[in-house]
Amino acid sequence: MAAKTKIILAVLSAVVMTVAVASPALAYPGPGYVTGDITVHDPTMVKRPGGGYLLARTGDNIALETSADRVAFHNAGVVFPGGAPWAGGYTNGGAGLWAPDLSYHNGQYYLYYAASTFGSNHSAIFLATSSTGDAGSWTNRGLVIQSTASDNVNAIDPDLVVDGQGRWWLSFGSFWSGIQQIAINPATGLRADNAMWGIASRGGGPIEASNIYAHGGYYYLYVSFDFCCRGAQSTYRIMVGRATNVTGPYYDRNGVPMMSGGGTEVLASHDNIHGPGGQDLFSDNDGDILVYHYYADDGTPRLGIDRVGYDSAGWPYVH
Repeated sequence: MAAKTKIILAVLSAVVMTVAVASPALAYPGPGYVTGDITVHDPTMVKRPGGGYLLARTGDNIALETSADRVAFHNAGVVFPGGAPWAGGYTNGGAGLWAPDLSYHNGQYYLYYAASTFGSNHSAIFLATSSTGDAGSWTNRGLVIQSTASDNVNAIDPDLVVDGQGRWWLSFGSFWSGIQQIAINPATGLRADNAMWGIASRGGGPIEASNIYAHGGYYYLYVSFDFCCRGAQSTYRIMVGRATNVTGPYYDRNGVPMMSGGGTEVLASHDNIHGPGGQDLFSDNDGDILVYHYYADDGTPRLGIDRVGYDSAGWPYVH
């Protein structure tokens, strides 16, 4: 009897050890089912006040898509059908505009977007607004912030958050000194003053695509670590920290400051999902929704959508 007990305990111990050393990535769910025009990069999405969804993404003159059900997505033209000549000095004359951030306030859509070239911090963030969100209906509201080669910041990947007191803040940044934050004037949507401060950094390493989302008394700062834009070899992964104040300081689950490289992993490569990142969050009837891109085995960027839950300690997970 004792021998049998020892054998059973040994087997159970082996099972426990196997589970303990298994990669957490194996537990990540696949993205939710989507169809249609789902070749996207750096998606941002809002629920429309009249129903359905509006998505904007990186592309020539900022590409738009619509969906009635958050499943089937359809090409809806571009923000600037006539081009965006004001951005040409940052894109070397190219039409590509990056990493938009879409939100809806006071009866109109706000779209912050970046103009730059790969690997350069000669970059700028601009604002456009529209009452409908339709292609060609957008008005250029001007430059929000720019960076130059002599700066230690990179003015790309904008994200707007409105705090519990109704104040507006914009986070942005990529590599260099990391993620920065500035105050925004709600009356104009443009920069409120000259102050700027860091909220997350990897000491010059790869961190970008910030998104701040309020939930349950915390502000959660989502970022993408590591490298995008390498097809199926991309190593992007979504990380998070949180703070009780929108301006920080932000800490990860282990108490490491995000200004010192901290971040708790939320989603990473698994199965045939490569380099998930470029994320955005919004609230829907079924809870908090994470929107992101990932790369398929053939290197094509695809739209990923997952629901976000929170554990007993208030840390987010995808499901």
